[in-house]
Amino acid sequence: MHEKCGVVGISLDGLAALNGPQGIGHIRYPTEGGVNECCAQPFSVSFKSGSLGLAHNGNLVNADEVRDTLAALGHAFTSAGDTEVIAHDLARNLLEADLVRAVKSTMDRIHGSYSLTIMHDETVLGVRDPQGNRPLVLGELDDGYVLASESAAVDTLDGELIRDVKPGELVVLSPDGAGYDSYQLIDAPQTAHCFFEHVYFARPDSILDDELVYDVRRELGRQLWEESGIETDVVMPVPDSGRAFASGYAEAATEAGAGTEFAEGLMKNRYVGRTFIMPTQDERERAVRLKLNPIKSTIEGRTVTIIDDSVVRGTTSTQLVSLLRDAGAEEIHMRVGSPPIVAPCYLGIDMASRDELIAADRTVEEIEAEIEADSLAYLSIDAITEALNRSRADLCLGCVTGEYPYDVEGEATDRDVTRPSVGRETSHGD
Repeated sequence: MHEKCGVVGISLDGLAALNGPQGIGHIRYPTEGGVNECCAQPFSVSFKSGSLGLAHNGNLVNADEVRDTLAALGHAFTSAGDTEVIAHDLARNLLEADLVRAVKSTMDRIHGSYSLTIMHDETVLGVRDPQGNRPLVLGELDDGYVLASESAAVDTLDGELIRDVKPGELVVLSPDGAGYDSYQLIDAPQTAHCFFEHVYFARPDSILDDELVYDVRRELGRQLWEESGIETDVVMPVPDSGRAFASGYAEAATEAGAGTEFAEGLMKNRYVGRTFIMPTQDERERAVRLKLNPIKSTIEGRTVTIIDDSVVRGTTSTQLVSLLRDAGAEEIHMRVGSPPIVAPCYLGIDMASRDELIAADRTVEEIEAEIEADSLAYLSIDAITEALNRSRADLCLGCVTGEYPYDVEGEATDRDVTRPSVGRETSHGD
């Protein structure tokens, strides 16, 4: 077991000492519990008939209930996270059942979003929740098989993507690397894929649910022009996640005869991480200034359209408009490749409370005035469903509608309500 905090490439410098034909790994960003090694995954549990390690991408909505039940049976927990709850429940089931039945029993007990990779003795397996909220893919290598949150990880290993793990499916990799077995343990009437994976979280070179993320984002950019395009001297992305949206937007503008130039007007400091997932508001505001620097020759004396993938807290948008004004932009029009985020996420993305969400209690016009843009427009939900080729019923749109695929205790329309106090471990990458 190797656990460490920090940048991935640096933190993994101890892997060479870990020998063995199987393994699981995990990259975590904290939505609760802070940045410390006691919350790092995979979680390992030893029990009478063996041991297991478990990594989790997602968030349970009934973790407290399951934890209390297990604690009453004598289980002791070392963290506040829901991942450890899953590991303990599975370990208990393995005392009384074979691997497949034990996993099924755990899936019947836990509710919420989860894509799991598990190592039990010499066997690696993957599990995706019945509604497929978080991604999980299966790939083939020269000497075996691999499970990962995104296909880009399979590409990095020179592997070949086989397919997505299906919602409600258990995939068991053969210890000798010769093949895998599939068990469809639960069939749900509909899926609840998180649309925000395609908008923000996934790498643009990944394939999710048979769609290349880059192509989806370009199509969303085209839809953005169709819905709210405005002719300006230059259109530019917020790097890096806004780039594909801006490319599609600019292409659609050109096809419509607009004399708008696509340009990179903001340079990114690649040593500053994603501001959205930083734990405090002060860190997020400071990081925006450190992360982005305007190119004055592209901006000065010109009208500008700036394209971002999403606006959650408004931190980046407010700072960006200020940066562009200081660089001499005559007009600044902001276009956003997703709908307004009006409600918290309970299924694994760090949108903790309505108080933090700029669109929770403001109109688009009020947000426009607050960030001091000349105009602001968001993409519609209909454009999202069209680009993803899915109905609303098969997507999780809770953060933009307030309607969730699972009942969430404590959820209400009161603007003061915050996320229920459930421990959780969240990641992007197994």
